[in-house]
Amino acid sequence: MFAFGGHTNKMSDQIRIPCVIMRAGTSKGIFIKENDLPTDQAMRDQIILRIFGSPDVRQIDGLAGADPLTSKLAIIGPPTHPEADVDYTFAQVGIGDTTVDYNGNCGNISSGVGPFAIDESFVKAVEPKTKVCIHNTNTGKLLYAEVVVEDGKAKVSGDFKIDGVPGTNAAELMDFTGTAGAATGKVLPTGNVVDTIKTSKGELKVSIVDVANPCVFICAVDVKMKGTETPAEIDGDAQLLAYLEEIRSHCCVLIGMAKDAKEATEKSPAFPMIAFVSEPADYMDFTSGNTIKAEEVDLVSRLMYMQVLHKTYAGTATACTGSAAKIEGTIVNQVLRKTTSDTVRIGHPAGVIPVVSVVNGQTVEKAALIRTARRIMEGYVFVEKAKLK
Repeated sequence: MFAFGGHTNKMSDQIRIPCVIMRAGTSKGIFIKENDLPTDQAMRDQIILRIFGSPDVRQIDGLAGADPLTSKLAIIGPPTHPEADVDYTFAQVGIGDTTVDYNGNCGNISSGVGPFAIDESFVKAVEPKTKVCIHNTNTGKLLYAEVVVEDGKAKVSGDFKIDGVPGTNAAELMDFTGTAGAATGKVLPTGNVVDTIKTSKGELKVSIVDVANPCVFICAVDVKMKGTETPAEIDGDAQLLAYLEEIRSHCCVLIGMAKDAKEATEKSPAFPMIAFVSEPADYMDFTSGNTIKAEEVDLVSRLMYMQVLHKTYAGTATACTGSAAKIEGTIVNQVLRKTTSDTVRIGHPAGVIPVVSVVNGQTVEKAALIRTARRIMEGYVFVEKAKLK
């Protein structure tokens, strides 16, 4: 039953599994080598849930932090793609339920894969920078990390700051250019830059774009929002949350990721993501109280993730939003500050995230952003045998 890389012995009633906790971008995840988890999917998911402490709204009996941005898993293994250096499988682990969602990727957690692969000797360290080709098994796409290396390990210290993370670290380039059509095979899954859907509150215009992960974009004013709301304002509005999930689940069905809205909510709660966008405006960074000026951003966006507001902005959604901004006629393009720059500055609840976006018609030629990552802990996580069926 327990014949896998996890370690156990006759005297122990727990399984000991090697793991690493990393802060990657503005998320925090648990990184585990593929061989240290069972190959049987049902048993694997049981063990993952126990590692995270789910289902429990506090996740008190596991490693996760009772927030969607800290309930993330990266499974790392040898490459199964001929061009890749490493395989990476992402899982969004439910908090109060038993969902282990493999339907998409996390761009922030992706930024931990390159440093992990170097530090764990999946990839030979080459100074001053090592390029790591990552095969994301969730989408079947390749992405690239350019990691600063020092003394044979991924460098942590540096002078680059990302909003939503205190302090500075070494900069890491994450290139998502090759992830267009990640889940659906098409940049515009419906073939339209704008679709009109029917909702419980009437017709609504949406743009569905699939780069790195599929995202549903709506105009903030169309759901009676300013677009600059704080997490507390949005997460405290139960009716708004329910309506946004209604829209998201409807679009999930529309692009073939679920058979009906109920399945979309229960089986694919993380993907597609949904964001409401607006034109540049002044607003307050909820983490510091500082004002983000309208001239510092090219558009403002609030991204929903796992039915609550993302407190910063997902890396994959950044690549997708930047690409959508450069596709003529999309809802994101309509609110974008008109500029000739290839860089799109997205205003999120905790600051600004820039992304280099080059799109020719509907062909994504560049989608790249800079992240930072840091190994926080390495050791073993223990899972009770008695809690496994």
